[in-house]
Amino acid sequence: MAFSSDDFVMLSEQGAPGLGFNRLADYRRPTWPDPSQEKQARLDFGVDDLETAEARLLALGATKAEFQLDPDRWRVLLDPAGHPFCVSTLT
Repeated sequence: MAFSSDDFVMLSEQGAPGLGFNRLADYRRPTWPDPSQEKQARLDFGVDDLETAEARLLALGATKAEFQLDPDRWRVLLDPAGHPFCVSTLT
């Protein structure tokens, strides 16, 4: 972790790109795939094996989204705050 405060966290290694997160006072959980409350970001992760990656992420606290567009090619998961992200073997 490069920096953290009550309202911001930056993940980074020295000299590498970082990923920052802000706390939102009026945060509303995304309603993916329903667009009534849009997602704030999108992250896709490449994995070697979908089943193994999904099991590991579920064990770490993710949940599987009910709607799966193409589960043989990628999986849509939700982080504990409801943000959707995908894992895929596609490059």
